Amino acid sequence: MEPRTPWHALSRPGRFPRTAWPWRAVAYLASGAVLGAPALLVLVVLLGFSVLLLGLPLLFLAGVALGGLERRRLLLLDRDPAPDPHGVPDAPGLAAWLRLRVREQATWRELAYALLFATVLWPLDLLVLAVGLGLPAALVGAPVQLAAAGGEEAKVVKAYLVTSYPQAFAAALLGLALLPLLLYPLTALAGARAALARALLAPREAELRDRIGEVTASRARLAAAFEAERRRIERDLHDGAQQRLVALTMTLGLARYDAPPGPLADRLATAHEEAGRVLTELRELIHGIHPQVLTDYGLAAALADAADRSPVPVDTEPDAALPRLPAGVESAAYFAAREALANIARHSGAGRARLTAHHSYGLLRLTVEDDGRGGADPARGSGLTGLADRLAVLDGTLSITSPPGGPTVLRVEIPCSVRSASSSPRTASSSARA
Repeated sequence: MEPRTPWHALSRPGRFPRTAWPWRAVAYLASGAVLGAPALLVLVVLLGFSVLLLGLPLLFLAGVALGGLERRRLLLLDRDPAPDPHGVPDAPGLAAWLRLRVREQATWRELAYALLFATVLWPLDLLVLAVGLGLPAALVGAPVQLAAAGGEEAKVVKAYLVTSYPQAFAAALLGLALLPLLLYPLTALAGARAALARALLAPREAELRDRIGEVTASRARLAAAFEAERRRIERDLHDGAQQRLVALTMTLGLARYDAPPGPLADRLATAHEEAGRVLTELRELIHGIHPQVLTDYGLAAALADAADRSPVPVDTEPDAALPRLPAGVESAAYFAAREALANIARHSGAGRARLTAHHSYGLLRLTVEDDGRGGADPARGSGLTGLADRLAVLDGTLSITSPPGGPTVLRVEIPCSVRSASSSPRTASSSARA
């Protein structure tokens, strides 16, 4: 995986010199040094005008402009852009924009950063470049300096006196050896410099990232708890209520056949038939909560079962080698397919549908297509909005293409890895049933 920050790149010291990160760090520091002198000049001029109260608004605007430029420059050292902390004015016009900016803390942080950048930071950028690149470059150039001096003597880096070409070439070899070594601290200092800029110019980013991570983890835990509860309810109904209802149906059947003809036998027959209908409805309810075929045999078998239950004929093309996937992934994909088939039967007017499922390169792809009238809108209570939210917890996506006249195509993509055999729920289910 490609590193996204210099700190990630430095964590792999063996590969670091062969990546672009050292030169990205050099570009970041060099661009800061180039911008620093003009920023200092503008700062001095505006501070001079501020005596007449003319430079204060311009100094204020200069801080906002420099803050925006620095946030863009951070992309040299971080692939994740720094968000703009400023709000949007509630009214058009310069006056509303200025009123909002004056009240925002981000504006004053940008002004403080501009003062720090113009007076301290860019000289530090220049110093780091001078040591990290200038020193090795001066040593590498020792033979050229000696030749320019007529081959007699040359002072390298204003300190090292070279009087012969062997000494000059030794200095050049030392410079070549120092260059890759100094790139490590240079990149680390550039990363620290960028972290300071990000902390001042996008201070809420770290907090927002932490909150997003917490929300994502919380959603995943809720989804896992919801799935576990579904399984518990299915297991309790299957092993408890259903078994007792089966026993009751059998008892009523035996009593019906043992009773002599008459009103009692008729009532027992009615009760027996009603118990059979309740048992059928309970089995359908259990299947809707969580089908046992999904737990025991996996997604391919469950999709084939859903296709068989569909009122509209369905051509199924699940991958014969579809592996066992994490339970939450299989459940989400199954219910997405079942909801799509239910919508086809209720709304599409289709004569036929097609269902495919494949897993490759760590991605499950499921497609449901029909030859109906099209024009499907997920926002009109089709049930797919909730499924999209459920897929989002798994970093999955749900998309629908449904032009008027059809065809309607629903696509589900969920990144997931293959589940190990040791974690298969079939074994756990069998042991639980035993």
